[in-house]
Amino acid sequence: MGTGTGTIESPETPATPSTPATPATLYGPVSLGFGVIALIAAFFLGLFALLAGSLAITFGVLGLISRYNRPQCLAGLVLGAVGVLHPLSFLFAFTGGF
Repeated sequence: MGTGTGTIESPETPATPSTPATPATLYGPVSLGFGVIALIAAFFLGLFALLAGSLAITFGVLGLISRYNRPQCLAGLVLGAVGVLHPLSFLFAFTGGF
């Protein structure tokens, strides 16, 4: 029987979504977004690329630990690492270090 609201509930459909709505599910997209921003900013704004890249690495590692959206977390981690290492390599190459 229905619940009186005019809808028919099927026993085959689960009442909860397949992935829980926790903040951990957002680590992958956020890491990927910061990674893309860091990669683009690495060629134009070095200091901003370091900031965005470090955030991408942080969220990527947190996402890999929480095991949600692992491909996005890994892509964000790699892009963030490139976004951090590119400006640092130019810093070491042209100034001799810090």
